[in-house]
Amino acid sequence: MQAYTGFAQVYDAFMDNIPYDDWASYLSNLLKEYGVEQGLIADLGCGTGSITERLAKVGYDMIGIDNADEMLGIAMEKKADAFDEEDKAENDKREGILYLLQDMREFELYGTVDAIVSICDSMNYIMSEEDLLKVFKLANNYLEKQGVFIFDMNTPYKYENILANNTIAENRKDCSFIWDNYFYKEEGVNEYSLSIYVRDEELEDELEEKDIFKRFDETHYQKAYSLETVKRLIEESGMEFVAAYDAFTKEPVKETSERMYIIAREQTQANKFYNK
Repeated sequence: MQAYTGFAQVYDAFMDNIPYDDWASYLSNLLKEYGVEQGLIADLGCGTGSITERLAKVGYDMIGIDNADEMLGIAMEKKADAFDEEDKAENDKREGILYLLQDMREFELYGTVDAIVSICDSMNYIMSEEDLLKVFKLANNYLEKQGVFIFDMNTPYKYENILANNTIAENRKDCSFIWDNYFYKEEGVNEYSLSIYVRDEELEDELEEKDIFKRFDETHYQKAYSLETVKRLIEESGMEFVAAYDAFTKEPVKETSERMYIIAREQTQANKFYNK
């Protein structure tokens, strides 16, 4: 799995078009529908904590897990800066988030949790069925009795027809990026090469010049999984496949769905210690 490095500095800036409030509302509604109205939740691939913080805000106790220390550093800064004079309870929830630097293929928790979530196509960074099965087995191991694992994935349709072999670019005053995308259909692998330019204010001050930028180059890989493959691996892990939706709806996944939400449930296991 490729960790974010230079892109971490501008990730939130370029993701400001994502309706995180709507995404978190959809996710929390799913959690409640499947019996998790409160309790402890682990967020796999939490990044800078945008979803983690919003779930904490609506009352869940949160653990954020990511393997990119730069992203977690920003999440920790956001947590430290969060303060609302009129809502002490909200402050306590956000300040109480536990962030862990771990790879989701081998994450460890101190006990069971009521639910596990993974949003913003973090699961697509798992590059093999073998590793995806490992994640599902770990989820089954750490979920409380009948707890749920809710995650999203970009679909093969999106990689092949939307991202495809395109170039995406965005230019802003203080940062910009060029994204060269390549999809290898036979392998089901999506590659995107990023060139990121971030304004270096310290160097500008030192040299008394303007418009000085640092450049970062990164290459990321994601894997396209069919719903049938994901369902099979969930069942092989010991979990129960519950449902799959076309993202942000309650409709089934279609051939043209670009993102799918999947719900799996823990199956009660002999010789497993449950907190409840």
